[in-house]
Parts: sequence; structure tokens; C-alpha cells
Amino acid sequence: MNMSAESNDLPPINVLIVAQAGRLQYEAVLFAASLQASGTSDRFQLYVAEPRQGPRWYNTPSIQGQDTRDALIRLGAKIIQFDSHHFGSNYPFGNKIEALHALPKGEPFIFFDTDTMILDALDKVPFNFERPTASMKRENTWPNIELYGPGYTETWKSLYDKFGLDFDSSLDLNWPDEYWQRYLYFNAGYFFYKCPHEFGDLFLRYATRIQNDPLEELVCQSLDPWLDQVALPLVIHALGGGRGTIPDGLLDGSISCHYRVLSLLYARESDEIVAKLEELTAPNWIKKVLKSHEPFKRLVFQGRGQKLRALIDRDNLPRREQGLRNLIKREGFWMR
Repeated sequence: MNMSAESNDLPPINVLIVAQAGRLQYEAVLFAASLQASGTSDRFQLYVAEPRQGPRWYNTPSIQGQDTRDALIRLGAKIIQFDSHHFGSNYPFGNKIEALHALPKGEPFIFFDTDTMILDALDKVPFNFERPTASMKRENTWPNIELYGPGYTETWKSLYDKFGLDFDSSLDLNWPDEYWQRYLYFNAGYFFYKCPHEFGDLFLRYATRIQNDPLEELVCQSLDPWLDQVALPLVIHALGGGRGTIPDGLLDGSISCHYRVLSLLYARESDEIVAKLEELTAPNWIKKVLKSHEPFKRLVFQGRGQKLRALIDRDNLPRREQGLRNLIKREGFWMR
């Protein structure tokens, strides 16, 4: 990473991803390589958090293989551990909640899902760590409105009321009543705040109460895998954040790409992002680690990703991501 004279005078910012055995540890290597290559200053320190083995995990969740650990460290990451007191194998998405307490208290942080590439320097994002926000690159995945069940307003208001939050001030009045975008809803692919412990305490409290003390209005709703994305807007609202506290088009735009699955990256992302992926994974010491994972081996190193790309009309993609996933599966290129 580059070090500028000005960055010495600014407080550190911690970047957090969560990695564990399997797909996430390989995505973490790609994330770390992309961050290192992005020109982001040393003001931003990457932490890779891994869950410790414990009673809530059926299998060993920690990163497997010394070569992966060595690669992450070579790429500038600090590997830290955390305990899974509330989540684990039954809800691994809870890692992003419990890992927050492994970061230094009182220092601003940015969380990213591991299935993200950093494309340009994070210094270019004017983060307002007093006013948190999260990714607006989302679809209307929750709640799933039943014909005779509660609507969006009743469902979301019940959650705000449960935690003593002002529901009306969370609404985007540019959208009509009972249209999903009127309601505060994020993808949890990134979020940030001035203190990971304060954010994590609230995130944990809201998520566990939603899970363990369910509301009548949520009786028809699935919380797996949506629990983190149900609790997240409540946390952000409670901490004085909301939509648009950073400019549009940076994160999940020119600065970062939340690709989600390698097959989706090859199918829909720009030529520049695909070229960046293949450039980042080309060094032999990185390739040696990543080729142990079948999707990287087949899609990146054996060229199946480019074959998939040639089959997809990126000017005429399905309107919803699920449609694109189904198309990739039909063609036999879905790998995760």
C-alpha cells in the first residue's frame, strides 16, 4: 500500500473481512490482493477475522492451510480470532456481527464481505464515520409479502416499535406506500461506523432479540439467511445513519465490486473488473493458494470463466439476479 505524508496525521481506519475454512478463505486472499493493489494508503489496516472452534460449530471453522495464512500476511493482513457465542454453523452470517468485537475499540472500521474486490483507493471515499450506512446494491429480498399477511409498513414498523425507534423518520417518501424502496433496507456487503464495539453491541442485541423473541408480524417471514439484513437498518438508524451518507457510485461502484460469486463476476461485471481479477490472481504464489479451490481453478486458471462470459449478453441481463443465476446453472457454469 502507498504511504502519503498526510496519512501519518490521520487516525487509522480498520478494514474487516471474515474468513473461515472453505470458500471464504480463498475469497479473502483475493480481497487482500485487491486492497494491496488499489493504492489505498497504510492508514487503512486490513484485519481478517476467523471464528475459533467452539460448541456452536459442527466442523472446524478456522482457516485451513499455512499457505493461505502466509499469503494473507504477505498481503498486509492481520489475522485475528473471535468466539462464536450466539451464532455458528446454524447461522454463519452471524460471523460479521460477532467478529466486530475482535477489532480495536474506539477506532473507525469498514466491514466488507469477502466476495468483494477493491478497485481503487479507499482514501477516495469521504467516509462519515459518525453517520453509518451500508450497501444500497440490493433487491427486495425481505420481507416476502404474503397475500393476506402484514404488508411492508406493518412488518417494518413492528421492528422499529420493538426497539423504541422512530419508524416514520426512516422512510424514503420519494417512494409510494407499500413499495419496498420506501423502507430502509440494505445489503450487508459493507457497512461502517466510528466504533466496532458500539456497532457490534447493538447489532448483536437486535439480531438475537429478533431471532429469539419473534414478533407476530414476522411469523410468515424467513430469517435465514436474512437476519443480518433485517437487523442492520435498525442498527444504522439507531446510530444516526441512513441512506446516502457517502456519495453514490463509489462503494459497489468505482471503488469496490461486490461480485458475490465468481460465476456472477464473469457473467456480468465489466471487462476491466475481469481483467483486474485475472491480473491479481496471476502471481505464482497467489495462484498456488487459489487453485486449491475448485471455482478459482476452473473459472480463472482453466478459462471456464471466459467461456461463460462469451455466452452472456451483458446488454440484456435478466432483471433480477436469480434469473442470471438460473441461466448460469442451465449452461453448467455455476460454481461456488
